Amino acid sequence: MNLSIVIPIKDEAASLPELLAEIKAAILPDYADFEVIIIDDGSKDNSWEVLQNLSKECTFLKAVRLQYNCGKATALSLGFQLASGKYIATIDGDLQDNPAEIPEMLKILEGGSDLVSGWKKKRRDPWHKTIPSKIFNLMLSIVCGQRLHDFNCGLKVYKAPLAKSVHLYGDFHRFIPLMASWNGFKITEKTVEHRARRYGTSKYGVFRLLSGFLDLLTLMFLHKFTVKPLHFFGTLGLFACLIASVIFCYFGFEWISTGELRVRPLLVFSGFAFVSGVQFISLGLLGEMLNSKLQNRDYPIAERIEPLVKT
Repeated sequence: MNLSIVIPIKDEAASLPELLAEIKAAILPDYADFEVIIIDDGSKDNSWEVLQNLSKECTFLKAVRLQYNCGKATALSLGFQLASGKYIATIDGDLQDNPAEIPEMLKILEGGSDLVSGWKKKRRDPWHKTIPSKIFNLMLSIVCGQRLHDFNCGLKVYKAPLAKSVHLYGDFHRFIPLMASWNGFKITEKTVEHRARRYGTSKYGVFRLLSGFLDLLTLMFLHKFTVKPLHFFGTLGLFACLIASVIFCYFGFEWISTGELRVRPLLVFSGFAFVSGVQFISLGLLGEMLNSKLQNRDYPIAERIEPLVKT
């Protein structure tokens, strides 16, 4: 299998026939051996019935229906695991992305990249979606260390090892290029066409900027401290203990000098800081103990050279 196209959908019954027709017209000339995997993420309309009917004429179609809405990240993760292609493309099911972009993106991928991410340079969305998106993408570019204009574009093409290596849940699908960059993969961006939505309504609103910032904090914490939790909690603990020690020394000097020791709010605070510091350090040590037991031993080997077998 050369190519797998993964499409997460929710309530996109009206767009599915046209979407599959466009994919077939765009992919068949260059890639006869391909599959389309559609994950129905708890649709409330008749999307599943439409897929059942389309499967009779589209022999390349595979579909899975989730019992309830699990989120786009879960749908993509399932699609990645089911994909059998050498390359994996993703596209949204709302017809705003053009499947005709995929062959050109595959050529770029074959040129040495591991991920080609689409950039909707001219977006056909209202301002309350485009402005937060620009702020979000600028923030992610700073964290990533590589300027990408559209981290969350649904149109992407991956080499299969990358797609299958990312751990997605919650809303982490928005950070796939960032996670790929952290893991040493090469990322390229390509300008793609963005079309106005013709059916249904958008599933996202202006409050995604706030949730995206919180998700980014979570991802950064997991990236830096999952393997070494004591580095985070231990630093907080040592800092709290240091403050407590300085205050204790001050009161100790006062006691020696005056012979009196009065309980004041600052002294109470120092005791609280010391106890908190010990708790933070203990929490970090517990994290290290758990991590040592649950450590994943899958090594990220990129290439391998084996000795030649003499004949």
